[in-house]
Amino acid sequence: MTDLWSPLKLANFTLPHRLAMAPMTRSRAKPDGTPGDLAAEYYAQRASLGLLISEGTQPSDDGQGYLATPGIYTDAHVAGWRKVADGVHAGGGRLFIQLMHVGRRSHPDNTPHHRQPVAPSAIAAGEDMFTMTGMLPVPEPRALETEEVRQTIADFAHAARRAIEAGADGVEIHGANGYLVHQFLAPDANRRTDIYGGSMENRARFALEVTRAVADAIGPEKTAIRLSPGVPTGGIAEGEVNDDLYRYLAAELGKMNLAYLHILHVRSDAFLDEIRRAFGGTLVLNRPGRPRDQIGADVAAGRADIEALGAMALANPDLVQRLKTGAPLNEPNRAFFYAGGGAEGYTDYPVIDAA
Repeated sequence: MTDLWSPLKLANFTLPHRLAMAPMTRSRAKPDGTPGDLAAEYYAQRASLGLLISEGTQPSDDGQGYLATPGIYTDAHVAGWRKVADGVHAGGGRLFIQLMHVGRRSHPDNTPHHRQPVAPSAIAAGEDMFTMTGMLPVPEPRALETEEVRQTIADFAHAARRAIEAGADGVEIHGANGYLVHQFLAPDANRRTDIYGGSMENRARFALEVTRAVADAIGPEKTAIRLSPGVPTGGIAEGEVNDDLYRYLAAELGKMNLAYLHILHVRSDAFLDEIRRAFGGTLVLNRPGRPRDQIGADVAAGRADIEALGAMALANPDLVQRLKTGAPLNEPNRAFFYAGGGAEGYTDYPVIDAA
């Protein structure tokens, strides 16, 4: 059995324990997508979590879906993220910036170019999106041409290089939660007839080519990917129909010697064990709704190398200290999860000494 507090060698550095901060959208970037000073403070406050996986960060104008989310493809973005990385490093943590292209889960009112969303196929997500004028239906996307798919892959690689330029220790490709990579994987969102659609191998092609392009750009030891097998979200409802695809995808990803595979887990532990074996490398596990008394159980059981925590980390900058000492936890202020611009519910959570 492995103790939660034992160190772990990850890529070219050693983490002090087996906890990580899960990626969480916070909607507080500047209008141009640059992280502000509050973002630097927010991440630095949580540096003791060791591995910090950032909020979803768009690799291009097409990649943005929500208001006030950050980007990592311009000089201004790089400068903003450099302050974040410096703060995390000063606190002894490591930062992986999550690259999130939302695909069809977007609205023209929220993007810099105000264009129609893009996706594998012209199939709407069937959901509403918050905009400056309120909740609006997400429009039907435009299907990417084959050459545009290749350009999108290049956009991911460019964003990865810019993330490393900003001082990040690596990037995590968002292949989960109903966003673009997940849309390519899912048969109910991907009806393509080119090499990126149809068979299991073709639907997995985009995820694999994005990952290879990023790994070639910055090194496989700085490259990770997040998947969410069977998670119903954003109009995608895989159930078990994609299980063989995920087994295949995990095995192919395992050949790349990546930093880690991150699984958002809602399926059976037996299926999770299959994915872990197929991948063969470091596995980060995010189990939604994990109660406090179960933190460390997956590491102890050998199901994961790292456990990623979301809302607990959001509400408790000193979560590691609280878990080690048995101190009570702050409750998340859900009304301000996505409230753009302010410190309330973002950087104002008390630490133990001030509680």
